[in-house]
Amino acid sequence: MLELLGEYGIFLLKTATIVIGIMLILGMVINAASRQKSNSGELKIQNLSKNLKSICEQMKLEMLSDKDRKKAKKEAKKAKVTEQFDNRVFVLDFNGSMDAHETESLRREVTAILAIADIEKDEVILRLESPGGVVHGYGLAAAQLKRLRDKGLKLTISVDKVAASGGYMMACIGDRIVAAPFAVVGSIGVLAQIPNFHRLLQKNDIDFEQITAGEYKRTLTLFGENTEKGREKFKDDIESIHGLFKDFVKDHRASLDIDSVATGEIWYGQAALDKGLIDEIRTSDDLLIDAIERAQVFKVTYKQKTKLSERFTQGAQSSIDRLLMQWVQRSKLWRW
Repeated sequence: MLELLGEYGIFLLKTATIVIGIMLILGMVINAASRQKSNSGELKIQNLSKNLKSICEQMKLEMLSDKDRKKAKKEAKKAKVTEQFDNRVFVLDFNGSMDAHETESLRREVTAILAIADIEKDEVILRLESPGGVVHGYGLAAAQLKRLRDKGLKLTISVDKVAASGGYMMACIGDRIVAAPFAVVGSIGVLAQIPNFHRLLQKNDIDFEQITAGEYKRTLTLFGENTEKGREKFKDDIESIHGLFKDFVKDHRASLDIDSVATGEIWYGQAALDKGLIDEIRTSDDLLIDAIERAQVFKVTYKQKTKLSERFTQGAQSSIDRLLMQWVQRSKLWRW
């Protein structure tokens, strides 16, 4: 009996091994296939003019009596003539995270618009919301918007909540910056911070070894002992990046007194207007309603297809970004 149970146990182990092996192979195949498709996505075009007009017509009908509503519907069916414009306004949304990974979608959207836009007639409105993030990420995002300007397309940036630091770097590309009354703009500065655990390791008799080639390959470190020379070099690097930031903003907003606004401070609506950081106090809603009255308005969205694991990672990153933004708002910005 024991021998039978032993043989049966071995049989089960072999079967389980085969099943696990097959599952691993299938997982590898599915993962490889998903990687091949990871760069694919979908470009969506939404007619905002049509949507808004439909809402307006519906509201007008709802306010009529039953008799007048039936009459109005009949007249609308007979008319079937809508005002057509030969110019278009393309609307983009950029809700930026710390690493500015949304830039990939922005790149596709800009490319699509440039492929069909009439430079003489069409224009672009970007609804921007971002507290900033990594230098290289927002530098690339700003470069994508610069492609529109370089081709001669009119670009309006609309800020309803916040366009600070890297977000303002993007905003200054626009021919015009429109912001809501209490939108946060500015923060033309550079921040870098790093914890150091050297004393903790030293206290617990733990050695940390780091080997580099090049005097300034590593200036500040998490675990090693930081030196004054390393700190000075790190500070010089930060100042250099700040200088590039200031030059970039000055190139695109020539009227700005750059030294007075490049202090890392933020400003709200009217103060931002007085400083020349924005051109008009207005919400994106009013901007779009005006656009619909003079042009065909289309929202352009590129949706990147992502794997389940990537969606989980991005969701976690978004949660971290929101927590960081809430912390900044609670610790630095005025609240009521």
